[in-house]
Amino acid sequence: MTIDTKPRTILIAEDDPDDRQWIKEALAKCQFEQQIRFVVDGEELMDILLHRGKYTDTGNLAYPGLILLDLNMPKKDGRESLKEIKSDPRIRHIPIIILTTSRAEEDTFRTYNLGANTVIHKPVTFDKLVQIMQTLTDYWFRTAELPL
Repeated sequence: MTIDTKPRTILIAEDDPDDRQWIKEALAKCQFEQQIRFVVDGEELMDILLHRGKYTDTGNLAYPGLILLDLNMPKKDGRESLKEIKSDPRIRHIPIIILTTSRAEEDTFRTYNLGANTVIHKPVTFDKLVQIMQTLTDYWFRTAELPL
């Protein structure tokens, strides 16, 4: 088996600073060595993906290999962002993992209908988060074939 050595970025849309830190530490613990970028709301997520606003001069910035998306964020929530991403032919190929505290069946159903690849409930323990991040990175960056 060959391991994909192409640099890939995980773009994480998460408004809670504690959750961002937890995710960063969990990825470090599972020895994920690719680039990690954080944005704090759906507007910033769309700006970075579409090279708008303060990201206008980043036209040569590669699209992320994976997006981790929180549903409940300010300005533009994850549902709106997901819908916008999946309706744009330039970026709809990017896999999107919903990482949320919502346990509402409607949210799960709706996000899959909008094109999410997976919905994961945020765990309450750090060890479980590490396990989730290890599984995600093993699958999306070592097993699955991602578009360039």
